[in-house]
Formats: sequence, structure tokens, C-alpha cells
Amino acid sequence: MGKVTIVVLRIVIAVALLGSLAVQALILPLLWIDLGKDELWGRITLVSLAGLGVGTLQVFAVCVWMLLTKVRRGSIFSESSFRYVNVIIGAIVVAAVLTWILAALLAPGTTAPGLVALIGGAGVVLAGMALLVVVMKALLRQAIDRDAEARSLRSELDNEVI
Repeated sequence: MGKVTIVVLRIVIAVALLGSLAVQALILPLLWIDLGKDELWGRITLVSLAGLGVGTLQVFAVCVWMLLTKVRRGSIFSESSFRYVNVIIGAIVVAAVLTWILAALLAPGTTAPGLVALIGGAGVVLAGMALLVVVMKALLRQAIDRDAEARSLRSELDNEVI
């Protein structure tokens, strides 16, 4: 991966993190105020779901940042990379579950059924993304194994007299 690509991705991640902090500091309190007419538990639930959803995005962004750092250093093909990949998978799964919870909470109310279905479908897409990252984790495992094998073969060649 080129240096320009890493820099651009880091800029995008930084902007996304700043935006998510703005959502947590400004938008969520405004949502709380806007839902002032609703019952207290409904307000707590909706604002909590939104806050947790933003939190999953922040966790995802930080882990991708850390993986980009490993790419830049040339140490992505190491066992320590799996820690970040596992956290990314967990964050995406949590986001999917939060989306399904939101759909379930909106279903019995006056929310249009099509909107509830779209929200539930977004949860399915998120679950699919988690599965995609699981596949990519398996590819990383294969790459690490091939890298170790190549190092072993190079070491054997270095020790042999031709």
C-alpha cells in the first residue's frame, strides 16, 4: 500500500472521528431534547442506541488506524494484527445487533413498515460486512503463514553452500 493511500485513509479516518465526536457532543443532546415529549425510557433507549452506534464506528476507525500503522511499518503480517481484526469484527457485529434492536423497537409503533424493514436490512448488511472481515482475517492468516514459510526457505538457502 502506497504512502499516499495511507495518508488519505488517515485523513478520512480523522475527519470521521472528529465528526463522530461532534455527533456525541452536539447531536445526541439535541436528540434527547427533541424527544422530550416521549416517555423517558424511549428517550433513554433511542439516545443510548445512537451513542453506542457511534461508539462502534469509533472503535472500528481506531482499529483501522492501528492496522494502517502496521502496514506503514511493514509489520502487518504478524500475530498482533489479529487483535485489531477481531475487535473490528466485534464492533461490526455490535453495530448490526444495535440496528436490529432499533428496528424491533420501532416496529410496534407508528413507524412505516418499509422504514423498519430498511433498518433491519441495514443490520443484515452490517452482519454481511462482519462475515467479509472474517474472510479477510482468514486471508491474513494465509499470508502470515506464507510469509513465515518464505522466511524459512530463505534461511535454508542462506545456510546452504551452492
